[in-house]
Amino acid sequence: MTPHISSKKEDIAKTVLCPGDPLRAKYIAENFLENPRLVNSVRNMLAYTGTYKGRNITVFSSGMGMPSMGIYCYELYKFYDVDTIIRIGSCGAYDEALNIFDTLIVEKSYTEGNFAKALNNKDCHLIEADEYLNSVIKQTSTEENIKCISANVLCGECFDYYVDDLQVLLDRLPKDLHITAAEMESFALFYTAKYLNKKAACLLTVVDSHYKKQEISSEEREKSLNDMINLALESTLKL
Repeated sequence: MTPHISSKKEDIAKTVLCPGDPLRAKYIAENFLENPRLVNSVRNMLAYTGTYKGRNITVFSSGMGMPSMGIYCYELYKFYDVDTIIRIGSCGAYDEALNIFDTLIVEKSYTEGNFAKALNNKDCHLIEADEYLNSVIKQTSTEENIKCISANVLCGECFDYYVDDLQVLLDRLPKDLHITAAEMESFALFYTAKYLNKKAACLLTVVDSHYKKQEISSEEREKSLNDMINLALESTLKL
Protein backbone atom coordinates (compact mmCIF):
# COMPACT_ATOMS: atom_id res chain seq x y z
CA MET A 1 0.00 0.00 0.00
CA THR A 2 0.98 3.61 -0.57
CA PRO A 3 -0.66 6.90 0.49
CA HIS A 4 -2.62 6.85 -2.80
CA ILE A 5 -3.07 3.16 -3.63
CA SER A 6 -4.77 0.61 -1.38
CA SER A 7 -4.01 -2.44 -3.55
CA LYS A 8 -1.97 -5.38 -2.40
CA LYS A 9 1.16 -5.89 -4.47
CA GLU A 10 -0.24 -9.05 -6.03
CA ASP A 11 -3.37 -7.14 -7.12
CA ILE A 12 -1.46 -5.14 -9.75
CA ALA A 13 -0.30 -6.71 -13.03
CA LYS A 14 3.15 -6.07 -14.52
CA THR A 15 1.51 -4.26 -17.45
CA VAL A 16 -0.85 -1.35 -16.80
CA LEU A 17 -3.09 0.71 -19.06
CA CYS A 18 -3.58 4.25 -17.76
CA PRO A 19 -6.60 6.26 -18.88
CA GLY A 20 -6.98 9.60 -17.17
CA ASP A 21 -10.68 9.21 -16.41
CA PRO A 22 -11.63 6.75 -13.63
CA LEU A 23 -14.93 6.02 -15.40
CA ARG A 24 -13.03 5.12 -18.56
CA ALA A 25 -11.03 2.64 -16.50
CA LYS A 26 -14.33 1.15 -15.34
CA TYR A 27 -15.62 1.05 -18.93
CA ILE A 28 -12.50 -0.75 -20.16
CA ALA A 29 -12.62 -3.28 -17.33
CA GLU A 30 -16.28 -4.07 -17.89
CA ASN A 31 -16.12 -4.26 -21.68
CA PHE A 32 -12.68 -5.66 -22.49
CA LEU A 33 -11.35 -7.66 -19.53
CA GLU A 34 -12.37 -11.11 -18.32
CA ASN A 35 -13.18 -11.40 -14.61
CA PRO A 36 -12.24 -7.81 -13.71
CA ARG A 37 -12.06 -6.92 -10.05
CA LEU A 38 -11.78 -3.52 -8.40
CA VAL A 39 -8.33 -3.21 -6.80
CA ASN A 40 -8.24 0.50 -5.91
CA SER A 41 -10.77 3.19 -5.11
CA VAL A 42 -8.72 5.61 -2.98
CA ARG A 43 -9.78 9.16 -3.95
CA ASN A 44 -12.08 7.46 -6.48
CA MET A 45 -9.04 6.79 -8.68
CA LEU A 46 -10.48 3.50 -9.88
CA ALA A 47 -8.29 0.55 -10.86
CA TYR A 48 -9.26 -2.91 -12.07
CA THR A 49 -7.28 -6.07 -12.69
CA GLY A 50 -8.45 -8.87 -14.96
CA THR A 51 -7.28 -10.86 -17.95
CA TYR A 52 -7.23 -10.08 -21.65
CA LYS A 53 -6.91 -13.22 -23.78
CA GLY A 54 -5.28 -14.91 -20.83
CA ARG A 55 -2.85 -12.12 -19.93
CA ASN A 56 -3.10 -10.29 -16.60
CA ILE A 57 -3.77 -6.59 -17.13
CA THR A 58 -4.44 -3.73 -14.74
CA VAL A 59 -6.33 -0.64 -15.87
CA PHE A 60 -5.47 2.19 -13.48
CA SER A 61 -6.78 5.74 -13.84
CA SER A 62 -4.19 8.49 -13.52
CA GLY A 63 -6.27 11.63 -13.15
CA MET A 64 -5.48 14.84 -15.03
CA GLY A 65 -2.16 16.61 -15.31
CA MET A 66 1.48 15.81 -14.69
CA PRO A 67 1.38 15.93 -10.88
CA SER A 68 -1.39 13.32 -10.73
CA MET A 69 0.19 11.08 -13.36
CA GLY A 70 3.55 11.51 -11.64
CA ILE A 71 2.20 10.18 -8.36
CA TYR A 72 0.49 7.11 -9.77
CA CYS A 73 3.11 6.01 -12.28
CA TYR A 74 5.90 6.49 -9.70
CA GLU A 75 4.11 4.38 -7.12
CA LEU A 76 3.14 1.69 -9.62
CA TYR A 77 6.69 1.41 -10.93
CA LYS A 78 8.49 1.78 -7.61
CA PHE A 79 6.29 -0.02 -5.10
CA TYR A 80 4.23 -2.42 -7.23
CA ASP A 81 7.01 -3.58 -9.59
CA VAL A 82 5.06 -2.60 -12.70
CA ASP A 83 7.24 -2.95 -15.80
CA THR A 84 5.16 -1.21 -18.45
CA ILE A 85 2.57 1.56 -18.50
CA ILE A 86 0.67 2.56 -21.64
CA ARG A 87 -1.26 5.80 -21.29
CA ILE A 88 -4.48 5.81 -23.31
CA GLY A 89 -5.97 9.26 -23.43
CA SER A 90 -7.31 12.11 -25.51
CA CYS A 91 -5.70 15.12 -27.12
CA GLY A 92 -6.34 18.26 -29.11
CA ALA A 93 -4.94 18.65 -32.61
CA TYR A 94 -2.52 21.45 -33.57
CA ASP A 95 -2.19 20.18 -37.15
CA GLU A 96 -4.80 20.68 -39.85
CA ALA A 97 -3.94 17.26 -41.29
CA LEU A 98 -5.27 15.52 -38.18
CA ASN A 99 -8.93 14.60 -37.92
CA ILE A 100 -11.21 13.96 -35.00
CA PHE A 101 -10.77 10.37 -33.79
CA ASP A 102 -7.34 9.83 -35.33
CA THR A 103 -5.19 7.59 -33.12
CA LEU A 104 -1.73 8.96 -32.32
CA ILE A 105 1.32 7.27 -30.87
CA VAL A 106 3.58 9.71 -29.05
CA GLU A 107 7.25 9.69 -30.01
CA LYS A 108 8.43 12.72 -28.01
CA SER A 109 6.74 14.76 -25.30
CA TYR A 110 7.72 18.39 -24.72
CA THR A 111 6.83 20.51 -21.72
CA GLU A 112 7.54 24.05 -20.66
CA GLY A 113 7.04 22.93 -17.08
CA ASN A 114 9.57 21.85 -14.46
CA PHE A 115 8.43 18.33 -13.61
CA ALA A 116 11.97 16.99 -14.07
CA LYS A 117 13.52 19.67 -11.90
CA ALA A 118 10.96 19.00 -9.17
CA LEU A 119 11.52 15.22 -9.25
CA ASN A 120 15.30 14.94 -9.45
CA ASN A 121 16.69 18.42 -10.12
CA LYS A 122 17.25 17.96 -13.86
CA ASP A 123 16.68 20.67 -16.45
CA CYS A 124 14.81 18.48 -18.92
CA HIS A 125 11.87 19.51 -21.10
CA LEU A 126 11.86 16.83 -23.81
CA ILE A 127 11.54 13.08 -23.31
CA GLU A 128 10.94 10.12 -25.61
CA ALA A 129 8.67 7.12 -25.26
CA ASP A 130 10.25 3.69 -24.89
CA GLU A 131 11.52 2.79 -28.36
CA TYR A 132 10.88 -0.95 -28.07
CA LEU A 133 7.37 -0.48 -26.70
CA ASN A 134 6.50 1.94 -29.50
CA SER A 135 7.81 -0.53 -32.08
CA VAL A 136 5.54 -3.24 -30.65
CA ILE A 137 2.51 -0.94 -30.80
CA LYS A 138 3.27 0.08 -34.39
CA GLN A 139 3.65 -3.55 -35.45
CA THR A 140 0.35 -4.37 -33.76
CA SER A 141 -1.39 -1.44 -35.46
CA THR A 142 -0.40 -2.88 -38.84
CA GLU A 143 -1.50 -6.39 -37.93
CA GLU A 144 -4.84 -5.19 -36.50
CA ASN A 145 -5.42 -2.66 -39.29
CA ILE A 146 -5.78 0.19 -36.81
CA LYS A 147 -4.22 3.33 -38.24
CA CYS A 148 -1.76 4.91 -35.83
CA ILE A 149 -0.01 8.22 -36.54
CA SER A 150 3.36 9.06 -34.98
CA ALA A 151 3.37 12.45 -33.25
CA ASN A 152 5.34 14.76 -31.03
CA VAL A 153 3.12 16.44 -28.45
CA LEU A 154 2.98 19.33 -26.04
CA CYS A 155 2.42 18.20 -22.48
CA GLY A 156 0.81 21.30 -21.02
CA GLU A 157 0.24 22.53 -17.49
CA CYS A 158 -2.94 24.41 -18.46
CA PHE A 159 -5.88 23.20 -20.52
CA ASP A 160 -5.07 25.02 -23.72
CA TYR A 161 -8.63 26.21 -24.39
CA TYR A 162 -8.26 28.39 -21.29
CA VAL A 163 -4.89 29.87 -22.28
CA ASP A 164 -5.11 33.64 -22.71
CA ASP A 165 -3.55 33.68 -26.19
CA LEU A 166 -3.06 30.27 -27.77
CA GLN A 167 -1.11 31.64 -30.71
CA VAL A 168 1.54 33.02 -28.35
CA LEU A 169 1.86 29.53 -26.85
CA LEU A 170 2.11 27.92 -30.29
CA ASP A 171 4.75 30.42 -31.37
CA ARG A 172 6.88 29.51 -28.33
CA LEU A 173 7.03 25.81 -29.19
CA PRO A 174 10.30 24.56 -30.72
CA LYS A 175 9.72 24.55 -34.48
CA ASP A 176 12.05 21.61 -35.11
CA LEU A 177 9.83 19.30 -33.03
CA HIS A 178 6.79 19.75 -35.30
CA ILE A 179 4.40 19.41 -32.36
CA THR A 180 1.01 18.36 -33.72
CA ALA A 181 -1.13 17.79 -30.62
CA ALA A 182 -1.52 18.67 -26.95
CA GLU A 183 -2.30 16.69 -23.81
CA MET A 184 -1.28 16.91 -20.15
CA GLU A 185 0.27 13.69 -18.81
CA SER A 186 2.79 12.05 -21.16
CA PHE A 187 5.93 13.93 -20.07
CA ALA A 188 5.49 12.91 -16.43
CA LEU A 189 4.94 9.29 -17.44
CA PHE A 190 7.90 9.08 -19.83
CA TYR A 191 10.26 10.94 -17.49
CA THR A 192 9.35 8.84 -14.47
CA ALA A 193 9.72 5.64 -16.49
CA LYS A 194 13.20 6.66 -17.63
CA TYR A 195 14.16 7.73 -14.11
CA LEU A 196 13.13 4.32 -12.73
CA ASN A 197 14.37 2.28 -15.73
CA LYS A 198 10.88 1.18 -16.76
CA LYS A 199 8.88 1.25 -20.01
CA ALA A 200 6.22 3.75 -21.04
CA ALA A 201 4.20 4.63 -24.11
CA CYS A 202 1.26 6.88 -24.87
CA LEU A 203 -1.65 6.41 -27.27
CA LEU A 204 -4.01 9.32 -27.84
CA THR A 205 -7.31 9.84 -29.61
CA VAL A 206 -7.91 13.25 -31.17
CA VAL A 207 -11.14 14.58 -29.67
CA ASP A 208 -10.93 18.23 -30.72
CA SER A 209 -9.06 20.40 -33.18
CA HIS A 210 -8.14 24.06 -33.29
CA TYR A 211 -8.62 24.02 -37.04
CA LYS A 212 -11.64 21.86 -37.79
CA LYS A 213 -15.23 21.67 -36.61
CA GLN A 214 -16.43 18.14 -37.21
CA GLU A 215 -19.81 16.70 -36.35
CA ILE A 216 -19.48 13.46 -34.44
CA SER A 217 -21.91 10.90 -33.10
CA SER A 218 -21.73 9.01 -29.83
CA GLU A 219 -21.26 5.81 -31.83
CA GLU A 220 -18.27 7.30 -33.69
CA ARG A 221 -16.73 8.48 -30.43
CA GLU A 222 -17.08 5.07 -28.79
CA LYS A 223 -15.68 3.21 -31.81
CA SER A 224 -12.66 5.50 -32.04
CA LEU A 225 -11.82 5.15 -28.37
CA ASN A 226 -12.36 1.43 -28.69
CA ASP A 227 -9.82 1.31 -31.54
CA MET A 228 -7.21 2.88 -29.26
CA ILE A 229 -8.10 0.56 -26.38
CA ASN A 230 -7.96 -2.51 -28.62
CA LEU A 231 -4.58 -1.43 -30.00
CA ALA A 232 -3.17 -1.04 -26.50
CA LEU A 233 -4.56 -4.37 -25.29
CA GLU A 234 -3.44 -6.32 -28.35
CA SER A 235 0.04 -4.80 -27.99
CA THR A 236 0.31 -6.07 -24.41
CA LEU A 237 0.07 -9.65 -25.71
CA LYS A 238 3.48 -9.22 -27.35
CA LEU A 239 5.29 -7.97 -24.26
